[in-house]
Amino acid sequence: MAEQSGRIDPMHQFLIEPAFGEQRWIVGGYDLTFTNSALWMVITLGALWLFVLLGSRRELVPGRWQMAVESFTGFIQNMLTSNIGPEGKRFVPYVFSLFMFILFANVLGLLPFGVIPGVHPFTVTSHLTVTGVLAIISFAIVLIVGFGRHGFHFFSLFVPHGTPALMIPLIFVVELLSFLVRPFSLGLRLFVAMTAGHILLKVLAAFVINGINLGPAYAAIITVPSFILMIGITLLELLVAAIQAYVFALLTSVYLNDAVNLH
Repeated sequence: MAEQSGRIDPMHQFLIEPAFGEQRWIVGGYDLTFTNSALWMVITLGALWLFVLLGSRRELVPGRWQMAVESFTGFIQNMLTSNIGPEGKRFVPYVFSLFMFILFANVLGLLPFGVIPGVHPFTVTSHLTVTGVLAIISFAIVLIVGFGRHGFHFFSLFVPHGTPALMIPLIFVVELLSFLVRPFSLGLRLFVAMTAGHILLKVLAAFVINGINLGPAYAAIITVPSFILMIGITLLELLVAAIQAYVFALLTSVYLNDAVNLH
């Protein structure tokens, strides 16, 4: 925690710093330093890879890991089939990877690694650069599928059926702008949810620590209620972590449906 004169900075947890010491890697004038953000993305990918690997053994009697992986895979497949139809199965690998990466990143950022000296958890989904890139990748896939499948007829997506001829230019512009805003809103939703939750937890942690430092009387008034509320908010954040991963995957499947089943 960033602590100066008893004050805890709730924004310090989002600061991107070199992962190993203060040495930076400058190559050709570009800063290629391996940061804490990059480190936790690697940790997230490693945890996800291990989870899928342990669940891919194809045992005659499925173990816990295999059942967990199959449950998540079946969940994503059912969601895509419901939104897109039978062709939705083609997108299961991507949407499954997207959903699991966001879920793992959200949960890893909430684990109490801070009790280990020198180890500080970092939630990569609390940065718009990460969530924005995930949204742009999904948006790019939608465009590739849409134009690849329908060609320039894909633009008819922006003119709802039955629109009066005089209203077509206006409706087209409005629908096009709405479509272009999708990746921004998709990435912003996840970024805001994770950032707000972590700031609230850090503020409550400051109340707990400062209450303890002020003495037993203040601890009873400030620390105990703040700690109880902190536990509740942590449980809520775990729920939000899962919900936001689901919402991101769900909206991606909805956008893919627009590209596949052009109306």
